[in-house]
Amino acid sequence: MNTEPIIEYFSNLLPLDSKEIDAVKTAFVERKIKRRQFILQEGDVCKLNTFIVEGCFRMYYVDEKGKEHNLQFAVENWWIGDIGSFHSEEPSKLYIEAIENSIILQIKKQDQLDLFINYPKFNQLFRVFTENALVAFQRRVLQNISSTAEERYLDFLKRHPYFFNRISNVQIASFLGVTPEFLSVIRKNISKS
Repeated sequence: MNTEPIIEYFSNLLPLDSKEIDAVKTAFVERKIKRRQFILQEGDVCKLNTFIVEGCFRMYYVDEKGKEHNLQFAVENWWIGDIGSFHSEEPSKLYIEAIENSIILQIKKQDQLDLFINYPKFNQLFRVFTENALVAFQRRVLQNISSTAEERYLDFLKRHPYFFNRISNVQIASFLGVTPEFLSVIRKNISKS
């Protein structure tokens, strides 16, 4: 199992000592995930927090009419999971699917809590991850209530240029809350100007 990517990820934020590195190697499990494979489905409890070593994922919700609503995309060195289900241990309403063949490292809730208790540095690291996720969530909510679809698209392009060769326009449209046809119109208008 290759835990180097996550050890490097943690160490870039707060250097880890040898005991902390050993704890990471023990706590995380590596999995290879095929394209279109799920690591979470609606009705399941999210029992694992997932760090992406290689690949791309999407987290989405399916409404009563069967329409998919993308909530998050995640690539290398990002975390993905239903944080509400993970902490409450209640069934998720979300799906997490691999967009590409991927390699991930996953940690169980109890193992994560053990890291927090036995190695306080991880408590601080995961608090920073959670705060960053909350900031991104707030930014997205504010954008959805105060920006046009074109402004949201341009912001998405600017903030996440690495997604554009990895996810379809249909997926991007769903994330932005517009139809694929309307996204085409937006893209044509932008290319004209």
